Amino acid sequence: VQLQASGGGLVQTGSSLRLSCAASGGTVSPYNMAWFRQATGKDREFVAGISWNAYYADSVKGRFTISRDNAKNLVSLQMNSLKPEDTAVYYCAAGGMGVRSNSYVYWGPGTQVTVSS
Repeated sequence: VQLQASGGGLVQTGSSLRLSCAASGGTVSPYNMAWFRQATGKDREFVAGISWNAYYADSVKGRFTISRDNAKNLVSLQMNSLKPEDTAVYYCAAGGMGVRSNSYVYWGPGTQVTVSS
């Protein structure tokens, strides 16, 4: 399975962005899917995941929404009320468990999200 994230960009504080992760080479419907992010100089951190239900990091709860469309092999992350601390490279991942990045098997190249103050 190959994953490709898109939708990143440069926005102002309070703005919204929608990230998409398109899968190819196989179906992601059996897999737990997740978004992680990594800011410069920091470790990669969990953002949101979805299997039967969605779950979020406390830092994004209420602002971000993860969704999936298995028919389209697509996972999305709607990000509202963006803050400068959301600035990071965002990665889509599949085939893992919960919030642990090292459990995920499939990763796409990241997409940069920059939030200016």
